[in-house]
Amino acid sequence: PLRHFCTNLHFIMTAQWDTVTIVGVGLIGGSAGLALATRGAAKKIIGVGRSDSSLEAAKELGAISEGTTNIREGVADADFVLVATRVSVIGNQLEEIDTCVRPGTPITDAGSTKQSIVDRWEQSRSSRKGRFVGSHPLAGSHKRGPQAADPALFEDKLTVLTPVESTPKSDTQSISAFWQLIGAKVSHLSPSEHDQLLASASHAPHIVAAALAAATPREAHRFTAGGWRDTTRIAAGDPDLWADILLDNAKAVTAQIENFSQVSDQLQHAIEEGDRPTLIKLLTLAKESRDALGS
Repeated sequence: PLRHFCTNLHFIMTAQWDTVTIVGVGLIGGSAGLALATRGAAKKIIGVGRSDSSLEAAKELGAISEGTTNIREGVADADFVLVATRVSVIGNQLEEIDTCVRPGTPITDAGSTKQSIVDRWEQSRSSRKGRFVGSHPLAGSHKRGPQAADPALFEDKLTVLTPVESTPKSDTQSISAFWQLIGAKVSHLSPSEHDQLLASASHAPHIVAAALAAATPREAHRFTAGGWRDTTRIAAGDPDLWADILLDNAKAVTAQIENFSQVSDQLQHAIEEGDRPTLIKLLTLAKESRDALGS
């Protein structure tokens, strides 16, 4: 169901903002800031953070040109606002941002869930000052903080935009151009489609990785090799961040966990029964699914 692959090459090649404000200058926000700075796409990049120390780190890395812990001050003169914070706080921050931005300011987020965030915005769309379209860049790492930022993080990675029927096309184009400018490919899904698909592609896999890591006894750790480490890598992600994501998308995630459990039960039964043909069949289906994605 990925659709509406977006291009707007003239805008991408000429776009430049006087001031871009990034709320949350960790991995995603810091990488966006570095990408903008590398491309000379913004004269000023303001970072809004919770602590002066994290803002100073982002500034030293070149991800922002100045920083503040006051969100209202940080967005007041922005020509574009990116909110790259935890899912659990994005909704409240969007409310505060909307009271302070200039009318017509494009705003987007980078949250890993979309339905609750977009629904809250849409409830008061008619009285909004800003022009919000939800986003989710499918790029990242288990690492965190501005120190992990990478100006190439979004290059050739997919960013999903989640406009709704009432979203003006021009708003969607503005947000699409921002992500394309820093190297991303863009596609559109409805908020509900996004949350359903990402439950399968991202959220439930985190549960699988976490379960495997948690179930492995410590005495086995020194015998682990590439397979275990590859499979459990994402379990090293921030637990607070992931708790927010999983709880916000609970229905879709639990449905996908049930699907996984059914296949896992089939594998277990085949092993217990010594049923080699069924075991090979299930493993072959898994291999074909993985091979279809390429390397």
